[in-house]
Amino acid sequence: MSLKLLVFCIGFLFSLSAFSQNDTLVLTNGDRIVGELKKMDRGVLIIKTPYSSSDLKVKWKKVRAITSIENFLVTTTDGQRYKVTGFDTDPANSTLVLNGDVIGINDIVFIKPVKDDFVSRLNATMAFGFNLSKASNLSQLTLDGTLGYTSDYYSIGSTFNAVRSNQDNVEEIQRTHGELSFNYFLKNDNFLIFQSEYLSNSEQKLKMRLTNKLGFGTYFIHSNQMFLAGALGIAYSVEDYTDTVDDNRNSGEAFAALEVNLFDFNDLSLVSGVTIYPSLTEKKRVRTDFKIDLKYDLPLDLFVKLGFNYNYDNKPVEGASYDDYVFRTTVGWEL
Repeated sequence: MSLKLLVFCIGFLFSLSAFSQNDTLVLTNGDRIVGELKKMDRGVLIIKTPYSSSDLKVKWKKVRAITSIENFLVTTTDGQRYKVTGFDTDPANSTLVLNGDVIGINDIVFIKPVKDDFVSRLNATMAFGFNLSKASNLSQLTLDGTLGYTSDYYSIGSTFNAVRSNQDNVEEIQRTHGELSFNYFLKNDNFLIFQSEYLSNSEQKLKMRLTNKLGFGTYFIHSNQMFLAGALGIAYSVEDYTDTVDDNRNSGEAFAALEVNLFDFNDLSLVSGVTIYPSLTEKKRVRTDFKIDLKYDLPLDLFVKLGFNYNYDNKPVEGASYDDYVFRTTVGWEL
């Protein structure tokens, strides 16, 4: 009995120490949740509690007050970024004082504990899709993934997706896209952006297109329901083609981009963007890239995603198509 009592006491004390620095949420219905605030982003707050084996997800619009003594990085709808120590919300009017500024709780769009460890700043997804048809022995493989790192004043992100389709008596159809981006956050919801994109697809006889972009962007809307951002800048593309007289083309371009992210639809979220590239070195040449991804969240951090990508070039090389598109259906997991 004494041994069991000792084990119980040790476990109890460990539990108290693990949650000695409690964060407290007060919901709009008066309920309280006590635990460790992990993150608030895209209108959803994640909190770890001692009475649940998995993290709880709470809609931010259901939170009336929050109390904590930890250090946080906070972003508001007007693009201001705060490093704060502790939260103490006035539940009467749901306002917080952040470094001397009075902020309404609904004006906060991002909260993350300030930690020095590398892993806590990472985000990642992995997705996979496969289709098989007996007719003509058709098979299609889709791979999709993202990896990102968010610091206090900048973010680094990468994306990759690839589609391979094989069918009897038909050459393999392939499309590969990759992107590496660096965003530096400025005041008033502005940012600087550098991106390097890779594209290869058989429909446009494109062995490789490498596009490097430098630009300036801003958030037109930055709320807990949606993000709407735009960017302008310059780009330089190096292109290599297959089975053409002109094996490569280099082009200086301007670019204009617009992206929208909708996420206040229960477990559904949508990301869509379009980028237009008017050439500065090739007369009357214009390229367009469009994407849309619809994601449905499942339990255990799993998701189902339906994606569509479209590429257009009004001056393709001889024998190549003006455009190329692909639909992707994948099941994945996110960190």
